[in-house]
Amino acid sequence: MIEKIHILGAAGSGTTTLGRTLAVQLGYQHFDTDHYFWLPTKPPFQVKRDVQDRQQFLAKDLDSADRWILSGSLCGWGDIFIPKFELVVYLWIPKDLRMERLLKREIQRYGAAAVKANGKRHAAANAFLEWAAGYDEGGLNMRSKMLHEQWLAALPCKVLRLEGDLSVEERAAAIHTCTNVP
Repeated sequence: MIEKIHILGAAGSGTTTLGRTLAVQLGYQHFDTDHYFWLPTKPPFQVKRDVQDRQQFLAKDLDSADRWILSGSLCGWGDIFIPKFELVVYLWIPKDLRMERLLKREIQRYGAAAVKANGKRHAAANAFLEWAAGYDEGGLNMRSKMLHEQWLAALPCKVLRLEGDLSVEERAAAIHTCTNVP
């Protein structure tokens, strides 16, 4: 039985949602890379945690759990964890759908007034959305499909690709089938 699963993809592809869902279904611990990458701030996602600190923080949590799911991207800073992965799941959805989800998430997180033109989060939201929009065409110097494809090709474990606009239930079912977990 596979007990250590990493789920990655572009921002807005559903890695965290799928990770949380699977963790509940399987009784696994769920960890998300954003929790390790960013220092806690208000608003969130403002200050990056030092690489060595995030590695130590994540290592402590992964080592404390027998069965876990790690969602989010850690390419580059978290490569030391590759030997722990038994299965890596790559999620990809069309750019227009991702961007629609991300805009909705920004509005839910900060409020429509803050995100709209002249709002206090407008510039930050636009910068984030512009960064996320570059995923499919971006190079190796950023979180991009190209970077993820290169990273996936070098993994020693099984890789499951779930591409397209699949529901969380469809994605979870595919993972259950692939891993022989109930």
